[in-house]
Amino acid sequence: MDNSTEGVTLLAAFVNDVLKNYEDKRQDYQGLFNLTKGHDLSKPTILVPMKLYNDACGWIETNLGKFNLIRIGRNVGETAYEVMLTNRMIDNKSTPLDVIKALVLVAQTAIQDPKQRGWEIMGHTNKSVSLRRTQTFNSKLQLGLLDGLVRKSGATGVRVEFAKEIELGSEFDEYIIHWI
Repeated sequence: MDNSTEGVTLLAAFVNDVLKNYEDKRQDYQGLFNLTKGHDLSKPTILVPMKLYNDACGWIETNLGKFNLIRIGRNVGETAYEVMLTNRMIDNKSTPLDVIKALVLVAQTAIQDPKQRGWEIMGHTNKSVSLRRTQTFNSKLQLGLLDGLVRKSGATGVRVEFAKEIELGSEFDEYIIHWI
């Protein structure tokens, strides 16, 4: 996987989603908030470097653990879902597959990447979707994001797991999302 972030930006809203759970105790998470110095996060539509997003996720994973990132993934999922609804990419009758297809489009618009990386749908059944992550965003955070998005479609029994992991030597992270 190409891990370069040169020239890659994303909406500030997603960095704010990463920080949201720690705002009330800023003084306890100085290292995290120090990463944002020099970046304007005041408006959700401002573009900020992908490196900032990745550095914030990395700080949380190193200092607070992967389960915090999974929880943050749900925050990011809420924002992505609202973007999908607002832009009429989905509605309240959308299936899990519809939501995942919309996620691919949201990534293409919310992330400005000269290399056009994001998500690829590898396959699907009536009760599952396989995805490949080609963008540099944190792999653990995506577990919460994908789980939360599919649940928003009304699916139950949602389970998200790695099919392949970069950490275990694969070229890309691939996820399988199952539901009932």
